[in-house]
Amino acid sequence: MQIVEINTEFIKIDQLIKYAGIVGNGSDVKLMILDGLIYVNGELCTQRNKKIRDGDLVEIKDYDTLQVKGIGKPCLSKS
Repeated sequence: MQIVEINTEFIKIDQLIKYAGIVGNGSDVKLMILDGLIYVNGELCTQRNKKIRDGDLVEIKDYDTLQVKGIGKPCLSKS
C-alpha cells in the first residue's frame, strides 16, 4: 500500500493517480476507469473527476492500493 499525502480538502482521482506516479497523463486514467480497474473504498469507480478525500482507499486492480492522507486543511477566512 502506498500512502499519498495531500494538503487540500480533496484531489480528483485522475490527478491523484498522476501525482502518485502511476501514469503519465489523464487519458491513461480514463482508460483504466473504462476498463474497470479502479475502486474507491471498495466500490468500482466510474467517474474520472471523482473527489478523493483524507482516509479514502483507491485500489488499482493488479497494481497497488493508494491510501490518501490529508496533512493539512485549507484555511477558511471569515471576511
